[in-house]
Amino acid sequence: MNTPINTSISYFSLNKFSAVVRFLTLVDFLINSGFGLITPIFAVFIMDNIEGANVEIAGIAVTVFLLTKSLLQIIVGSAIDKIRGERDDFAFLLLGGIAYSAIPLMYIFIDTPLELYLVQFAYGVAASFAYPSWMAIFTRHIDHEHEGVEWSVYATLVEFGMAVAASLGGFVAYRFGFAFLFITASAIIFVSNVFIWMIYNKLKLKQEKAKHGHK
Repeated sequence: MNTPINTSISYFSLNKFSAVVRFLTLVDFLINSGFGLITPIFAVFIMDNIEGANVEIAGIAVTVFLLTKSLLQIIVGSAIDKIRGERDDFAFLLLGGIAYSAIPLMYIFIDTPLELYLVQFAYGVAASFAYPSWMAIFTRHIDHEHEGVEWSVYATLVEFGMAVAASLGGFVAYRFGFAFLFITASAIIFVSNVFIWMIYNKLKLKQEKAKHGHK
């Protein structure tokens, strides 16, 4: 009865995960930490900086993002499933990552609800590119004898980053202002693209296999 538990515990080391899984975990850690700086105080930013803003506008802004992401990610997911190999998955992930890093900077320049909604739409488009492609690559490279451990380690690290960021976001905004907060968030998210690039060579084998009819 003790053997499976001990095996899982010994497998906890990140060094035993595939390089792709490790890099993708770092990608999501950085992206969620960056946005984690903003999310807890986003409504405060809207109320303080958007002309005529109220709680209704804040709610609509979140809805615009979620609806855009929810609808478009189905289209993107279907597209990457139809194309053989991982070149398309990588391209969508990189495009999404680059777009993600631009979103916080856009918040600096908005003044009206319409501009806010447009940025939220762009945010949803970025998420619809990044999320399905990230999930496809991660799922394909996970160790299928340790799915529970690898998903748990991923979730723990990402949620830890979000927890720390949530406590820092308010402090940074209060001490240095929202513009500095958004620039910091953008910089953190931008670094995630470095790790996206680092998985490219790891995907070439998958692309070669795809030429012979395998996904």
